[in-house]
Amino acid sequence: MMGKLTQRDVNKLNTTRGLKALLSKSFNIERAIRYVDYERKLKKLQVELIRLQAWTIKKNERIIVIFEGRDAAGKGGAIRRITERINPRHMRIVALPKPNEDEKTQWYFQRYVEQFPKAGEIVFFDRSWYNRAVVEPVNGFCTQEEYEVFMNQVNDFERMILESGIRLVKIYMSINKKEQAKRFNDIKNNPLKQWKMTPVDEKAQELWDNYTEYKKAMFSKTNTEISPWKVIRANRKTIARISVINHILKSIPYDKSIEV
Repeated sequence: MMGKLTQRDVNKLNTTRGLKALLSKSFNIERAIRYVDYERKLKKLQVELIRLQAWTIKKNERIIVIFEGRDAAGKGGAIRRITERINPRHMRIVALPKPNEDEKTQWYFQRYVEQFPKAGEIVFFDRSWYNRAVVEPVNGFCTQEEYEVFMNQVNDFERMILESGIRLVKIYMSINKKEQAKRFNDIKNNPLKQWKMTPVDEKAQELWDNYTEYKKAMFSKTNTEISPWKVIRANRKTIARISVINHILKSIPYDKSIEV
């Protein structure tokens, strides 16, 4: 139960944003105040993302940000908050479908390389080449040999990316089993979100421990000094989104004084 409201709390609620939050949170004052605080933090960080993008364009930088995590961990939601205010002509969101017959005959990394950024561009991967580190072996979509080849090549692949001048940020969004079940239930019961549920999602709870095993192996092998992972605790979506943006801004040495 929330204690006495301060004048500052009242001022937060007595705004258009505060009143909307109060109504949308079923008159839960504490949650409404938290949401107003989140919206204010998000707006400030989105200004910095615009500045980061302006620097990227001016300096002809190339940036890749990859998002991994269990199903329903909030990868797509985080990417939307990052990209909703920046210039869409200088960024792309990549969420590749399963490979077609031609792609299956290519070098595994090839279809991802084809999506890499040109000068002045930021590319966000909603799942990436790390599908082969976790999702594919857990669900039987690759052979053990293909998995082992990937694990032997991925660090060298990322070293080549970095040595070519591309900046790489790797983010893993982590939720617990109970939270994943809750989110799956929300998706199933929301007609606007039901399309998100896939056969792979349907088996995710049953295969939870298998995912954990491969996730640990992925971190053990690929959390390198030159290309580290950032694990974001994502049970609370709003906190996770702020943490993700903060990490991206800290990872790229952009000019914070650049005009936008």
